[in-house]
Amino acid sequence: MRLLTHNMLASNVKGTTSGFPLRIEVLQKEEREAEFHAEFLVNTLGKIEWDAFVGAARSIGADDGLPNTKPADVSGDEAFLRAFHHALLEVHVQEGYLVCPDSGRRFPITKGIPNMLLNEDEV
Repeated sequence: MRLLTHNMLASNVKGTTSGFPLRIEVLQKEEREAEFHAEFLVNTLGKIEWDAFVGAARSIGADDGLPNTKPADVSGDEAFLRAFHHALLEVHVQEGYLVCPDSGRRFPITKGIPNMLLNEDEV
């Protein structure tokens, strides 16, 4: 699971009022090189919930070069875009859990795929 995916997921357990951002518990992670596209990164930056992204990157040790606040204009900042690219697309959580901040429910990540399916009593 990439941090791009993590930034779009939330817990929908019954009774949950704040299921975002999910906390990441890493059992296994790996880095895989991905092709760099500055235009994609600039466009994606506007859609990312920055505080959740930086918090997740810190929790998995992928926050090198990422500022605490979202930069206003990054189109010419190659160093920032490279750091953003690495954390967003090249670090993969292979095994672990996503944990709901409200209910504490743990969703497994197996072979890089988060399982967000709810049990019948959680719907």
